[in-house]
Amino acid sequence: MAFVLKQNDTSPSISAILKDSAGAVIDLSSASVVFHMKAIGASTLKVDASVSVTDPENGAIQYDWVSGDTDTPGTYYAEFQVTYTDGSVESFPNTENLVVTIIPELG
Repeated sequence: MAFVLKQNDTSPSISAILKDSAGAVIDLSSASVVFHMKAIGASTLKVDASVSVTDPENGAIQYDWVSGDTDTPGTYYAEFQVTYTDGSVESFPNTENLVVTIIPELG
């Protein structure tokens, strides 16, 4: 899965339906979700922020970019990390990384 936007853009948001490996949606009721994004080859996260759970029973989430998230052009890996009520943690997608590409703005 890939997502492309221009430097300093804060739209469009990233929306997703989280599903397990069998294709069943993940129930996010009472779970918390964060968005992680890191430049390929970097050792620190560029983004580590809470995600809106827009429809918990159907696994729907949305991350709204904020100023500073997209200020540096490059290619990044990203994931959504879910923490369930029992404290267990699961990352999505869990078979690959989401790729975010930020293209330099013109001016």
